[in-house]
Amino acid sequence: MSRKGKIFIISAPSGAGKGTVIERLLKIRPELVFSVSATTRAARAREREGVAYYFVTREQFLGMIKRDEFLEYAEYVGELYGTPKKSIYDCVGKGIDVLLDIEVQGARQVKAKVPDAVMIFIVPPDMSELERRLRGRGTDSEEKLVARLERARTELDEKKHYDHIVVNDCVSRAAEEILSIIDIAT
Repeated sequence: MSRKGKIFIISAPSGAGKGTVIERLLKIRPELVFSVSATTRAARAREREGVAYYFVTREQFLGMIKRDEFLEYAEYVGELYGTPKKSIYDCVGKGIDVLLDIEVQGARQVKAKVPDAVMIFIVPPDMSELERRLRGRGTDSEEKLVARLERARTELDEKKHYDHIVVNDCVSRAAEEILSIIDIAT
């Protein structure tokens, strides 16, 4: 019998470098599949439809909820985010490991539905570094930045519910640590 794929949930507060670490993971281990989420937020510079996210309207997103198309979904800083379930279940059924980039509320939903999913929480070295990274993006108003920092403090309290905590003080080191976790789990 062939092996089933595994789901790896990667969460982090906004600005912890999660996207950069995941990008590195996928370069090192291209056989991993990155689950593309749907969101109602606007695309940032360099984000492409179907690669970073599926960018949808609020109405489209609510329709997807009604049709039970999500493994999980949540609201984050006024925008909706969700993980379409069909492609994930297809990959896992074929023995392919899948990375999910989701926030803590969604992570709990996935873990409840898929108890053997492995939860990994990426943390910044400290809050001042987190704020520096968020400001460096230059994508948020001061009001949204303050909301992201407040939300980050709340999310950092959730790390105790995760299987693994990885400090992102160096992207390549954080990626290697996550690859070790994946190797042990599979």
